[in-house]
Amino acid sequence: MTRSRLLSTVGVIVVAIGCGSGKPQSASAQARSPEHAEVGAPTQLALLSESPQPASGHSAATIQGVVRLSGTAPQRALVKMSADPVCQQQHAEPFYSEETVVDEQGGLKNVFVYVKQGLTGAFPAPAEPVALDQSGCWYRPHVFGVQADQPLGIINSDATLHNVNAKPTLNQPFNIAQPVKGMKTTKKFAKPEVMVKFKCNVHPWMSAYAGVVDHPFFGVTDEHGAVTISGLPAGTYVLEAWHEKYGTQTQTVTVADGETKPIEWTFSTQ
Repeated sequence: MTRSRLLSTVGVIVVAIGCGSGKPQSASAQARSPEHAEVGAPTQLALLSESPQPASGHSAATIQGVVRLSGTAPQRALVKMSADPVCQQQHAEPFYSEETVVDEQGGLKNVFVYVKQGLTGAFPAPAEPVALDQSGCWYRPHVFGVQADQPLGIINSDATLHNVNAKPTLNQPFNIAQPVKGMKTTKKFAKPEVMVKFKCNVHPWMSAYAGVVDHPFFGVTDEHGAVTISGLPAGTYVLEAWHEKYGTQTQTVTVADGETKPIEWTFSTQ
């Protein structure tokens, strides 16, 4: 084979490989309107796992928090949903308010815990939405966190009308109606704000709270009052714990590379 013929053959092979690797973009990959974007599962835990990594050669620190309530916890109020039969029929057992939920050891649920001061640098908002579901005529979760400029996917899982009335003071308020089961709407908050209250004017017993922050270092206490904030660079931070009934508390904590630091807050009924 001559040199010129060999070069020509190689060129044809390279072109064929390059063209064969391309695929047409499917319709599902095209941009969607942000108001009707698909909404996935809540991403509270995903946010913690996606926390920015510390500088090379350093290990991230973790804060293991516990929030307790001292004193006699108030009795949880019975939620009456008889005004809407669709709501009432979804609860075979009595349903109670989530305003104060305490376990046998005093662990306090639904406390929003976040780094208030001490962080440096920018933390881009995740593209994956946090989900706020309306199921059983109740906001789920009752308390949650979201980064500023991160999508918030609002879902109606009930076969009845809901409206979502968000009442921020630093961000743009909104009040949307979702009359159809399965309806999804996406919103964003542009600025940090702790906290933003949500309410439903159709069902006045429904409420929720969002902590909007500009970083991923936050969490909400579980049924035992526990919360984990991971991925922190070494440093000194001011952490705040917020509860809808008992207000806020702050603590200053210093964490070293790779350290797991326990921290505890105690709210009082007095």
